[in-house]
Amino acid sequence: MTELLANQVCGRWQTGSGPGTALTDPVLGSELVRVDATGLDLAAAFAYARDTGGAALRALSYAQRASMLEAALKVMQGQRDAYYAIATANSGTVKNDSAVDIDGGLFTLGHYAKIGLGLGDRHHLLDGEAVRLGKDPLFQSRHVLRPSRGVALFINAFNFPAWGLWEKAAPALLSGVPVIIKPATATAWLTQRMVKDVIDAGVLPAGSLSVICGSSAGLLDQLQPFDLLSFTGSAETAELIRSHPAVTRHSVRVNIEADSLNSAWLLPGASAEAMDLLVKEVAREMTVKSGQKCTAIRRVLVPQSQADAVAQAISARLAKTTVGNPRNESVRMGALVSRAQLNAVREGLDLLKQQAQVLHDGSSHPLIDADASTSCCIGPTLLGLKDASASDAAHLVHGHEVFGPVATLLPYRDEAQALDLIRRGQGSLVASLYSDDGATMARAALELADSHGRVHVVSPDVAASQTGHGNVMPQSLHGGPGRAGGGEELGGLRALNFYHRRAAIQASTVVLEHLAPATSA
Repeated sequence: MTELLANQVCGRWQTGSGPGTALTDPVLGSELVRVDATGLDLAAAFAYARDTGGAALRALSYAQRASMLEAALKVMQGQRDAYYAIATANSGTVKNDSAVDIDGGLFTLGHYAKIGLGLGDRHHLLDGEAVRLGKDPLFQSRHVLRPSRGVALFINAFNFPAWGLWEKAAPALLSGVPVIIKPATATAWLTQRMVKDVIDAGVLPAGSLSVICGSSAGLLDQLQPFDLLSFTGSAETAELIRSHPAVTRHSVRVNIEADSLNSAWLLPGASAEAMDLLVKEVAREMTVKSGQKCTAIRRVLVPQSQADAVAQAISARLAKTTVGNPRNESVRMGALVSRAQLNAVREGLDLLKQQAQVLHDGSSHPLIDADASTSCCIGPTLLGLKDASASDAAHLVHGHEVFGPVATLLPYRDEAQALDLIRRGQGSLVASLYSDDGATMARAALELADSHGRVHVVSPDVAASQTGHGNVMPQSLHGGPGRAGGGEELGGLRALNFYHRRAAIQASTVVLEHLAPATSA
């Protein structure tokens, strides 16, 4: 009998009362574990997190909560081998791809522990300086930030079960807000295991961290004023979340990260060295985690005169990518997470092929130690448009994201057209620029800043030190406007703003002096 994973609610581990949903190995097709949330008392779970977990967290200072994060980090560092084994079995990722998720999540947790230690023994943050409200300087206004008295509900995506957990939970817990995690069902095992290790180690106050695996039915109904909701997933689901009665009725603060047609842009006049940097990054972004990254490059913009050369160079790199069972050390790209995801990628490819031609065919890759009839493996596919005019007309390429190892090469005639094509993505998480001219890159970066959460600028002088187009670093903002969801996460200390309530305290300067000293946010 396959193990039924337990949920952590109301301060104890509880299994659902139903048969559960099977989590499978996307390469071998075998059943691994089951998840189920049937019969859980969700109202009690949310109340326990708010009342018990929230009170315990708010009683601690930022530095004390940071020490708590440090302790959780140490617990999980001792279990890395187990996490890698789960990722291989449940996500079908090769070791390097598992590291992006697992070690990336642990690094982010450690980063916020360091931030919290720097905030010291405070229980509130100050936002800006005091300002006069009239001629008399005695009566002034000062803004403060206090932790929300609600619970933070996180509904996460399937592609990052480890990093997706901690990039949200770390700033929430540091802020003093209890967390309920609803991981995507397909890859919930790793999230549940990490939460279980931390809870069982006793390093967090009771009720501060909960995990519910299985169906999300009824979760949004439990939201109340002062609660917070963060969602990562499709734009269609995001629309349903924003319009949910509990969200609208109680003015629940919502953060959304949705679809994103991210771009890589080789600027006009770029050197061969800059072009090579773009080629390497595109090939890497197409194959890391089998292209299942919200920040992966989907559109590649190159001057029309260089389109053939870039297409050949990217295709040559992709041809060297071995695909199949991640347990085989010769494999460099594993599987998609499920048959449903594999079918979605195939359908998306068929759609884009209506307007684009195949430059490198993923079906040309033989599968290593994997059966095509049962596995969810697929080779990387590079599509392309024949000229700049076709780039203008390809509305499907600018409107549909294939969430897998797929990218499209778009030739352009000049900088103005390139900017227009990138903006047709209607808001993205990240765009990367490649050139040698500092002034040109700075101007282009500012042009794209209003439609992207992050602009990653790569010139030959930072070839060895740049952190990568798709790597989300906790020091920088993650999120994007428009199509990308309109949300903001991470960005160092900025991440704490979502979990705090800002208020203006208008009082005598004698009163306001007692608010300080507190570190400004």
